[in-house]
Amino acid sequence: MEAVPVVRPETWGELQDVLAATDWPQVRGLRTQLVYRGLSCERRTLETSLSRLSESPSDVEHHLVRNFRKYAHRDHTSDDTVWNWLALGQHHGLPTRLLDWTFSPLVALHFATDRAFDEDGVVWCVDFRRVHEHLPKPLRKALEDEGADVFTTEMLAAEVPTLADFDDLAGGDPYALFFEPPSLDDRIVTQAAVFSVAAGTWDGLDVWLRDHPDLAKRVIVPAELKWEVRDRLDQANVTERVIFPGLDGLARWLRRYYGPRPSM
Repeated sequence: MEAVPVVRPETWGELQDVLAATDWPQVRGLRTQLVYRGLSCERRTLETSLSRLSESPSDVEHHLVRNFRKYAHRDHTSDDTVWNWLALGQHHGLPTRLLDWTFSPLVALHFATDRAFDEDGVVWCVDFRRVHEHLPKPLRKALEDEGADVFTTEMLAAEVPTLADFDDLAGGDPYALFFEPPSLDDRIVTQAAVFSVAAGTWDGLDVWLRDHPDLAKRVIVPAELKWEVRDRLDQANVTERVIFPGLDGLARWLRRYYGPRPSM
């Protein structure tokens, strides 16, 4: 099992160049076919919240989703599919098999530098187009027929209306895909949100990526660089106040902005 490549920039300029990833395949112009996930501690895995909740996530998942749908009926999604309910649940903190990603490297950098300033952070970069080359044939065809790069919840509901259908396609060969959630609220939009979901395994996505190391890289954000990155993001208006629209985000931003920091 090979390791996912690791890059450790030492300056803000190097960090920007690495995340721009112009040496990776491009979609249009300088738009890469990457998604990003920022973590404040580089030791954290890509294990889902559902896997962390239970040693038998498959036994718990159905009950979580069923009861979430039952009790969240007043806020239910416009399209009553399991994929929309999973997206809504993940968005509000329900343990699910989904992981949060973003199309924006700056948003990922925010989450890599919003806390734990004495530890290295990390930004995972994954080539979603090449991940989708490993999909079962029916799902690959669905993307091709739509001329799409990532799935929507409607596309998934048409091909795999239940989670059992989704898992059955694995056939002992785990796979992963990325899909865009509906614009449930402003936070989904401002974070340029996208979700990953895996079938055929409850291991973290990092385990699957170790078997496909050419699909991803890990960009370390050194602890000694975090405050400079944080200041530059604040100057670019990439803050809690923007990423979490509303009073909660405003309070989070003010708490960090006026909190203690090391002398420079």
